[in-house]
Amino acid sequence: MSLLSLNNIHSYYGHIHALKGISVDVNEGEIVTLIGSNGAGKSTTLRTISGMMHPKEGTITLNGKDISKMEPHDIVLAGLGHVPEGRGIFPKLTVKENLEMGAFTVSDQNAIEERMEYGFSLFPRLKERIGQYGGTLSGGEQQMLAIARGLMLNPHILMLDEPSMGLAPVLVELIFDIIKALNERGTTILLVEQNALMALSIAHRGYVLQTGEIVVSDTAANLKRNAMVQKAYLGID
Repeated sequence: MSLLSLNNIHSYYGHIHALKGISVDVNEGEIVTLIGSNGAGKSTTLRTISGMMHPKEGTITLNGKDISKMEPHDIVLAGLGHVPEGRGIFPKLTVKENLEMGAFTVSDQNAIEERMEYGFSLFPRLKERIGQYGGTLSGGEQQMLAIARGLMLNPHILMLDEPSMGLAPVLVELIFDIIKALNERGTTILLVEQNALMALSIAHRGYVLQTGEIVVSDTAANLKRNAMVQKAYLGID
């Protein structure tokens, strides 16, 4: 059984049919990536999974539990972490306070401190800035903080939406190295990323979305060799 499974999902923005019957599976321990152009439906897929919008048709299961109609806070408690596009940190809270907000449902203070230290082991720079306001961090540091905050509830699966957006190339490399290391430590990841080459370089499998439909799904290695993927997303003619 897949850890996360989407079966024939149809989602709408008003009368706009945004997702047209997509099916996606993420197995425990994998990095699965969704690639596609702007407007293809990648972020909409994550928003539908996390309960920010509900599918009109189809089912979504997490650990075998149907979460299709659940509210976002209940889906978080069921084990889903979501780091949204644009990072979404609290700019007027310190690094420590942002991380504590990520553990808002955790009553065990020892668990909170352990998870915070785990985040600092991934992102030592955050520990150096523990008392600094989130809004004063660099773009790369804010992305680190957003990921570390997403880990504070110890999710079964972590969804990352465009983690490289707006970052300098050297920071993109760093963020992807950390995502890979995070997966190697046992975190299952569903990754949405405009930089298809970087995404496929660390993913196990991938799905290509076009206008709300999945047009190709395969191993990451095979997708990198796929002629359509090369031409449309990897800049290879």
